[in-house]
Amino acid sequence: MQTEGSVRVDVWLWAVRQIKTRSLATTECKAGHVRVNGDTAKPAQKIKVGDEVRYRFQGFDRILEVTGLIQKRTSAPNAQACYIDHSPPRPTKLTAPAPIIRARGTGRPTKKERRELERFMAAQRAAALEMPWDFPEDA
Repeated sequence: MQTEGSVRVDVWLWAVRQIKTRSLATTECKAGHVRVNGDTAKPAQKIKVGDEVRYRFQGFDRILEVTGLIQKRTSAPNAQACYIDHSPPRPTKLTAPAPIIRARGTGRPTKKERRELERFMAAQRAAALEMPWDFPEDA
């Protein structure tokens, strides 16, 4: 693990085991899903220790602070030593809204169905705001 110099962002993401293949890491960079210090990164952009790397993974942002530079894919413990994960925790199934599923082939919702859906979603949002998420220790 190096602490000086620089490494390509696509190589680093692959080496620290965040993206499965190097070609997939390159594709993610080209698609604009990777940011370095807030700016969209090209695959060949160099990163150094202290940079912040953000990328989309399964619909959520991962925020990584670079603490070490590696160019070869190594063991998981060695790879984890090269970054600090500042990603916010993913919402649980209780906090995330349930997806609305419509039968395939039913077309667009009618005006009545749309209004019912809007009422349902408004009630879900209101219930989420009222529900206390910090449970008491003695309960």
